Amino acid sequence: MSVSSGVEAKRPARWSWYRLRRRLPNLLILLLLTAVAIVSLFPLYWLFATALTPASATVKLPPELIPSEPTLENFRNIIKLSGQGKLKLPGQIIAMPRMLLWFVNTLALALISTGIHVLFDTMAGYAFAKRKFPGSRVFFWMILAALMIPGQVTLVPLYLMIAELRLVDTFLGVLMPGLADVIGIFLLKQYIQTLPSELEEAARIDGASEWQAFTRIIVPLAAPAMAVTAIFAFQRYWNAFLWPLVILQSPDKFTLQVGLSYIYNSEFGTNYGLLMSGAALASIPMILFFFAFQRYFMQGLRVGAVKG
Repeated sequence: MSVSSGVEAKRPARWSWYRLRRRLPNLLILLLLTAVAIVSLFPLYWLFATALTPASATVKLPPELIPSEPTLENFRNIIKLSGQGKLKLPGQIIAMPRMLLWFVNTLALALISTGIHVLFDTMAGYAFAKRKFPGSRVFFWMILAALMIPGQVTLVPLYLMIAELRLVDTFLGVLMPGLADVIGIFLLKQYIQTLPSELEEAARIDGASEWQAFTRIIVPLAAPAMAVTAIFAFQRYWNAFLWPLVILQSPDKFTLQVGLSYIYNSEFGTNYGLLMSGAALASIPMILFFFAFQRYFMQGLRVGAVKG
């Protein structure tokens, strides 16, 4: 009895050590991913922490990881010092702080650009994936070749075209060059060509037109890839700086990025609290947009990886 009881007493320890050795690789991977996540998210935390720190304490040494006296003073100052602007709507003019006006301008341009972008990219991807027409391969490779052309190279020709159309200092001039994108066309083409063609053929047998087959069959099935394209497009247009800076001239028409640079350069120099508060205001919509579409984003990445 004593021998058997001794064996039974040692068995749990041996099994615990075995489980620990078996789970040790997963534990190390979890610790590594946690460390990478902390390092990746720390700049975002520091952004908001500095935005909530009084201007006199932003250059304090050693810096405070947690603000001892958090305040919204920087946010109030940047809204106050942006001045007053006028939002022109059909039949009325609304006065508001220029910071809010820049926010509205950027949000409207980003949403409109993203909607048009996704529509045209999906239509082009569908055409290249499911429709064989003369020169389709050549056109597709020509579109991909545009990836090798830096955006700065086309900046002057685009500006001359917009100037000839008399669209300088207009929102339409900002929107026109970004109605479609090579990355979006490529992503949607690769995704749509994995969808079974039998579904379209069945729809056409039932009497569906080309547009009905596209909107009722392709668009619902391609929703994950469209969501990924929308996230990338919204992020790009929300953060756009160079092209709006070149086209827009009136302060009331500035986007948020252009307006913030206008404030920093003309008024403050290096006020880090003000700088970080503006960056925080500009980053909040992008963060919310990503979390709103996170499920589609992850689903699109997984399906694209599996189906090639």
